[in-house]
Amino acid sequence: MALQDGKIGNIERDEEIMYQKGRAWIELNKENLYGNIQQFRLLLPSGCALMPAVKANAYGHGAALVAGALQEQGVSSFCVASAAEGIELRHAGILGEILVLGYTHPSQFPDLVQYGLTQTVVDAGYAMRLQEDGRKFTVHIGIDTGMHRLGERWDNIDAIQKVFQLPNLHVTGVYSHLCVSDGTSQWERAYTLEQIQHFETVVEELHRRGISGFKCHLQGSYGILNYSQLCFDYARAGIALYGILSGKGDKVSASMELRPVLSLKARVGTVRMLYQGEGAGYGLAYQTGEDQKIGALSIGYADGIPRSMSNCGYVLCHGRKAPVIGRICMDQMLVDFTGIPQAKPGDEAVLIGKSGELEIRAEDLAGWAGTISNEILSRLGSRLERVME
Repeated sequence: MALQDGKIGNIERDEEIMYQKGRAWIELNKENLYGNIQQFRLLLPSGCALMPAVKANAYGHGAALVAGALQEQGVSSFCVASAAEGIELRHAGILGEILVLGYTHPSQFPDLVQYGLTQTVVDAGYAMRLQEDGRKFTVHIGIDTGMHRLGERWDNIDAIQKVFQLPNLHVTGVYSHLCVSDGTSQWERAYTLEQIQHFETVVEELHRRGISGFKCHLQGSYGILNYSQLCFDYARAGIALYGILSGKGDKVSASMELRPVLSLKARVGTVRMLYQGEGAGYGLAYQTGEDQKIGALSIGYADGIPRSMSNCGYVLCHGRKAPVIGRICMDQMLVDFTGIPQAKPGDEAVLIGKSGELEIRAEDLAGWAGTISNEILSRLGSRLERVME
């Protein structure tokens, strides 16, 4: 059927009147996000500002929505994984500093300048590539204090100093990343303290050599929650800013009342009977030993639901649990509604969030799927509408 003048046949296209929450969607609780910001601000030392990690679409929450809400609360520095993520924020009207934490290909160097992005110097050789490009770049220098992923080694202070001396690079910060700050064992704490010492040594030596005027940052979420006494210019709150931890059993030192920002929901598409001895779904991977009432939810692995959750875990509907049955499909999944007689097509099913007195957290899904909540959330797909309320 031809599309003419915004019409398909005699049906007008009007995005404003499209029904929200029609298939599967994400609800963002702005009050919880603001409450979490306040909790971090109270915990952090005076003079330490939040530099939230809004990479990976703000851990699946929606980068533009989240960064916009954070900006309204006075947050003026953000970090992302790539130049493309930074450009997306600029197009959404996000101002202030946007730090690209990862590698940017030289073909994208013009974008760094055009969109006013701050690039990480991932090692001394990369600094020279930026210098030789001929443009003027604002950068933070990554310092490898023990994670051995990105950054110039902490003990190579001469190389770090030379980056400050490159005429085309304006160094406004140095930072590192703690790799076992989520751990509580003796060796994990010792290794983290060693990383902290390495970083402080670099900063002190740069100052001793007459280099100043740069910002410092070291802590991610667990660095903040377990080592909140550290006093740097920025703290890169990530997963915890969204009110959750990476794992359900994780223990942290800080006493904070963080609340989940995200709820994930889907519509019940169909409800039908599955009779004794019948199977359901691909491969008939679920077999029933009795008559059951089952439902198909309008969400699947293309939306980010792990296929490893097949025949595992549950969703909530009408304040009760509905076990997941059969294999997770690309666009749908099956659940057992036998214990929820009122369940019907069009109902709301909760995959993350609350229904009645019950709650499913992202950490629960991560446990069922054998991963961490960071992965669960960051894989939530673009088909999911994000609604901030």
